Amino acid sequence: MKIHSRNLPITVLLLAALAPGFAQQPPAEQPSGVFGEQIEVRVVNVEAVVTDKQGNRVQGLKPGDFRLKVDGKTVPVEYFNEVRGGQAIALDAAEETVHGLPSLAPGSPVGNSYLVFIDDYFSIGPRRDEVLRDLKGQLSRLAPEDRMAIVAYDGGGVDMLSSWTNSQRQLGQAIEQAIGRRAFGVARLAELRSFEASRRVAGVTFEPGPRSAFAQRLDIEELEYADRLSAQTERAVAAAASTLRGFASPPGRKVMLLLAGGWPFSPADYVVNNPNRPILDRDVPRGEDIFRPLVDTANRLGYTIYPVDVPGVEAAVADAALAGPLPGGINIREQEHQASLQFTAAQTGGKALLNSQSSELLQVVDSDTRSYYWLGFTPSWQGNDKRHKVVVEVLKPGFKVRSREDFLDLSRKAETSMMVESAMLFGGAPDSVPLAIQAGQPVASGRREMQVPIVLAIPVDAVTFVPLDGKYAAELELRVAAVATSGSRSAVPVIPVTLRSDTQPQAGASIRYETRLKLRRLPHRLTLAIFDPLSGKILTGSIEVVPPAK
Repeated sequence: MKIHSRNLPITVLLLAALAPGFAQQPPAEQPSGVFGEQIEVRVVNVEAVVTDKQGNRVQGLKPGDFRLKVDGKTVPVEYFNEVRGGQAIALDAAEETVHGLPSLAPGSPVGNSYLVFIDDYFSIGPRRDEVLRDLKGQLSRLAPEDRMAIVAYDGGGVDMLSSWTNSQRQLGQAIEQAIGRRAFGVARLAELRSFEASRRVAGVTFEPGPRSAFAQRLDIEELEYADRLSAQTERAVAAAASTLRGFASPPGRKVMLLLAGGWPFSPADYVVNNPNRPILDRDVPRGEDIFRPLVDTANRLGYTIYPVDVPGVEAAVADAALAGPLPGGINIREQEHQASLQFTAAQTGGKALLNSQSSELLQVVDSDTRSYYWLGFTPSWQGNDKRHKVVVEVLKPGFKVRSREDFLDLSRKAETSMMVESAMLFGGAPDSVPLAIQAGQPVASGRREMQVPIVLAIPVDAVTFVPLDGKYAAELELRVAAVATSGSRSAVPVIPVTLRSDTQPQAGASIRYETRLKLRRLPHRLTLAIFDPLSGKILTGSIEVVPPAK
């Protein structure tokens, strides 16, 4: 079975047999109480910030002062609350009677749940550490009803440094642990320098003129670098989206502090770095295509994203040919980084904290999230993977509204894939089952590829066998993700797997499942997951693969 991928081709050959006595590695200890939630979203919540012409917050509005539109059609506001200074404000009795709107108890505190995502893959260490120390110094701003969780992404997976807690001591320790982690932005800088150096040596330039039509497409070297950069950014975006799903249901206002080290909005334009050379090449994903998985997940789960500018390459490059402004004062690459943050914030109703604002991130976000209106409605869910535009209007003139812009009506298949891939990224969940994996010796296959024998041990107790035509069968799904050291990754295919047995499999036994993967001849981290649709259980495991010596 051939699995096509732009970056890492994988061929999967599968064999399965019942086999007792497969030696399982002891599962790694997992943090408690956050991952692997079965998410059932029925109500769409929209947090609306209303300001006057001077930018001041507007208070005291009632449900009748708002109009809520979905795909251009007005829908009733079924749930309504005003939160002012972190406390719920009571509705008038007449409003509750007319609209039947439930509200929080008057004066009850409404806390913020801050989910901190630290990008170690693109960030330069000293700049990242500066922002983290500023965050640590602002932890005293947390109210008693607030909580915070902290995770860090290194290009291969996401590590949880702190689960939900209000303890400044525990959060401070987690931030110090984050500061001690390796940052990989220097590697991204080396990739950029290598690309630019090769261009200068080759003397490649594009000037307006007869060749301008060719200049609208990337050449081979540009395409290779843009493709790598796109894959790296997509991986980081997927990690952030999966992090949201892993922390899907905290109480109160849900906020993600996204400490991004420099994610280009359009990798192709970032690579070209020339405002006079518009790129029409669509072979490389860009903009909305790259960042949609993150904003869709945030809007689905009710998170507002506040992206924080943690410059990686731009903060460290002294060579103006790499990152500095071009003639006319235009810094294309810096604009690309900021465009990603601004898009993510605008789509989810947050704000992008750029430049010096990153030193006051908790202060800025705290002041922006303490006073707002909470509107809720129940869509007619179809499960068709369609996106729906949401517009909040204030009927009184002169007011401006900031809120999330849409929501995605996910199908069950898409919801399941996101849930399983989230568990794969985190290396499992408290309620998931560890999947024991053994890798054989990789064997060279052609000039650039290798075949890797993989054996899985699937516990019989973790999957559901049902009688079928006088036998017993389990219908499962296998997913394989391969991440190279460069950050490039394969697509995550969904492979139907049917296990059959003449007799009822015995409890406590294991199923030996043999797989051969064909990969590029590079070091990889492989993560495999088995999903049982009948029970909803997920089995995950990871293993490092080293290519054979040449």
